[in-house]
Amino acid sequence: MKTIHTEEEWNNAIQSENALIMFSADWCPDCVVIKPIMKEIEEEYDQFDFYYVDRDKHIELCQELDIFGIPSFLAYRHGEETGRYVDKERKSKEQITAFLNSLA
Repeated sequence: MKTIHTEEEWNNAIQSENALIMFSADWCPDCVVIKPIMKEIEEEYDQFDFYYVDRDKHIELCQELDIFGIPSFLAYRHGEETGRYVDKERKSKEQITAFLNSLA
């Protein structure tokens, strides 16, 4: 999973054929729980380019995109949002993979 640090990296990431962007933070217990799961998901869903956005470092972007709970996921294709899984609940591997499957 590539970490997005700059606005330019964000703009490049969302132009991908299949970008999945995870909004998270190091202090978030629900995010820590899914961290090992995300490695498995990345291997299973290699048709996606996975990106990580630290919510605390990009709070204005999160506000702009209505990301108020973490972990949350946005999917993009060529700059267009194609899906969102945004809430403040803990997410399981099954829920994340169901979201990815819904994007097909």
